[in-house]
Amino acid sequence: MVEGRSEKAFARWLAERPQSFRERVKAVAMDAFAGYKKAAARQVPHAVEILDPFHIVKLAGDKVTAVRCRLQREATGRRGTRTDPLYRGRRILLKTASLRTDRQKKRADELLGDPANKPLALAHGAYQKIIACYAQEDRRKGRGMMAELIESLAVRGSAPGCPELVTLGRTLKRRMADILAFFDHPNGANGPTEAINGRLETLRGIALGFRNLDNYITRSLLHTGGFRQAVQNHL
Repeated sequence: MVEGRSEKAFARWLAERPQSFRERVKAVAMDAFAGYKKAAARQVPHAVEILDPFHIVKLAGDKVTAVRCRLQREATGRRGTRTDPLYRGRRILLKTASLRTDRQKKRADELLGDPANKPLALAHGAYQKIIACYAQEDRRKGRGMMAELIESLAVRGSAPGCPELVTLGRTLKRRMADILAFFDHPNGANGPTEAINGRLETLRGIALGFRNLDNYITRSLLHTGGFRQAVQNHL
């Protein structure tokens, strides 16, 4: 756990590691933040830069949510409430299509089949295709599917009425090499790290934040039982 989320913080942490450590780094899995990419390129230029699948899926899911919220405001002039179909389907839309129940499939089809929700159907389709690419057991096939999807989203006019999807397409195209690198490196995902980070973020929320990094680290260890053995020995 390192204080700061910036190019400088990451570059400094890498620079503080022994040269032997940096030489052994073969790949760096990261989110789409450009600062991490710059720091990695400067400190471990020989390492392969990989955009982690978790962040790509989340990025696409955020676009689905953005489109849904925009359509809700355009249709009603307000945010969604529990009686609004778009709001009620917010979680279903982000669920992997193959994992939906029959009732959820019906509700999703009703929402996406509405002509007024065509932009949402486009964003949702891209989101589900991205999930399908990563779900492919054959990495070569998954790589080809992802490359084809990115190229299609980069084509002008491919997402009429959906500027959110256009923005996503530009981002994916710009980082295409880093996205496709995942399929060439079996260990190029930081899923376990993200799972741990999720627990830490929950802890920080419960504590309403930590002003002191040492206190944050100590509380995290206590929360996960990191001091359990030492405490038992003391008793």
